[in-house]
Amino acid sequence: MIAPVQGEHQTSTPAELQAAAANRNSAAQTIDIPSVIDHNRVSQSQKWILIMVGITVVMDGFDVQAMGYVAPAIIADWGVSKAELGPVFGAGLFGMLVGSLTLSVLADKIGRRPVLIWATVFFALCMLATAHVTTVPQLLAIRFITGLGLGAIMPNAMALAGEFSPKSKRVTLMMLVSCGYTVGAVLGGLLSASMIPAWGWQSIFYLGGIFPLLMAVLMHFFVPESMQFLVLKGRRLDVVAKTLRKIDRTLRIGADTRYSVPEAKHEGAPVAELFRHGRGIPTVFLWLVNFMNLLNLYFLSSWLPTIATGAGLSTSAAVMLGTALQAGGVLGTLLMGPVIDRIGFFKVLVPCLLLATVTIALVGLPGIPLALLFVVVAITGFCIIGGQPAVNALAATYYPTALRSTGVGWSLGIGRFGSIVGPVLGGVLIQLEWTNAGIFLAMAVPVVISAAALLLFARKTQGDKARLAGRGVEVDLRH
Repeated sequence: MIAPVQGEHQTSTPAELQAAAANRNSAAQTIDIPSVIDHNRVSQSQKWILIMVGITVVMDGFDVQAMGYVAPAIIADWGVSKAELGPVFGAGLFGMLVGSLTLSVLADKIGRRPVLIWATVFFALCMLATAHVTTVPQLLAIRFITGLGLGAIMPNAMALAGEFSPKSKRVTLMMLVSCGYTVGAVLGGLLSASMIPAWGWQSIFYLGGIFPLLMAVLMHFFVPESMQFLVLKGRRLDVVAKTLRKIDRTLRIGADTRYSVPEAKHEGAPVAELFRHGRGIPTVFLWLVNFMNLLNLYFLSSWLPTIATGAGLSTSAAVMLGTALQAGGVLGTLLMGPVIDRIGFFKVLVPCLLLATVTIALVGLPGIPLALLFVVVAITGFCIIGGQPAVNALAATYYPTALRSTGVGWSLGIGRFGSIVGPVLGGVLIQLEWTNAGIFLAMAVPVVISAAALLLFARKTQGDKARLAGRGVEVDLRH
C-alpha cells in the first residue's frame, strides 16, 4: 500500500527537505508533494485544472452580479418599485457570507473538490429556479439560497489553484483565477444588454444555470482533489500517484512509495485553529483588510454611477465611469500578480492602497475635469478591485493546507459584512446630504485602515518567520 508521511514535518530543516527531494527516484522513496510541483513546469494537466476552476469563478461573478443587470427589467415586468428590490440584493450577499463561513470549513474536512463541484451544481440549479419566480418574496428567498452556494466558490477555487501552482508563479496564477470574478461581472453586463431585449430577463438566469452545470460535469472528470490535502488526510493515495504522474512523468512510483507534505496535521476545529500557534493576530488583520477593502469596493460599484449622475454627468458617461472602475480592476489583477511573485505582497499592496487613499478622495473633488476623473477612477479600480484578488491570494498563501479553505473562506466571509455595510453607508451619507467631496473623503479612511492592517500583518508574520527560522523550521512567508 502507498503510505503517506505525516506528523512532525514542521520541524524538518531545509537540508532535510532537500535531501528528501533528491531521493525521489530511489527505490523506497519519499516524494515531497510541494517540491515536485515547485520544481516542474506547469503541466498540461495543471493548466486545464486552473482553466476549469477559473471558468467556474467567471460564472460565480456572472451569477452574483446577475440581479443588478435584470433588476430594471423585473421592475418593469412586475410593476414594483426600486425600493422593493433593495432587500433582494442584500439577501444574495448575506447568503454568500453564510456560505463562505460554513462551506469553507466543510471543505477542509471533506475536500475542496467535492465542495466546489456540488456548490457549483447547487447555485446552478438555484439560478434555473430563479427564472420561474413571480413575486419579490420568492426572489428574495431564492437569492439568499443561491448565495449559499456562491459563497463556497472563491475559497475553494483559490485553495485548489494555489495547491496546483508552483511557488514561483503561485500568486500570479491564483490572481488570474480570482480575476475571473470581475471578468464574469463585466461579461454579464455585455450579454444582458443583448439577451434581455431579445429573450427577457429570465434568459440571464437560464444561461447562469446551464453553463455552471456543464462546468461541474467537466470538473468531475478532469479536476482532481488537492494532493496536499489527500496526503495530510491519508486518503485516496492512488489519486495522488495518478496526479503526480501527469505532472512529472519521470517519477518512479511503486507500492512502497511514501508522500510527504511539510506541514503539521491539524485535528482540531478549523476555525479555532485560525487563532492557534501564533495565527490569531494575523487572522484578525486579514479579516480587517477584507472588511475595509470590500466595504470600499461595493460602495464604489454601487454608488459611483449614481453619484456621478447627480453631479451632472450624463447617464452614458456615468455608466462608462463605472466601467472604467471595473476595467482598472481587471488590469490591476493582471499586473500585480507577477510583481508580487517577485517582490512580495506588502511591497505592492501597501503602496497601492495608499495611492487609492488619494484617488478616492479626488473622485469627489468639485470641478475635476472629466478626463482626469476617468483616470482617477481607473487607478482606484486598479488598486481596490485589483487588490482584492491579491488579498485572497495572501490568505491562501498564509494558511497551511489543512486550514486553507477555512482561512480564505472566513477572511472573505468577514469581508462580506463590509460588502453589505459599504452600500448602506453610502446611502446613509447621501440621505444626510453630505457633499460628494465629504462622502469620498470619508470613504478614503477605510483604505488607510487596510494599509495599516497590512503593515501590522507584515510585522507580525516576519517576526514569526525569524523566530521559527531560529528553531531550524523552514517557513515560506514571502509576503
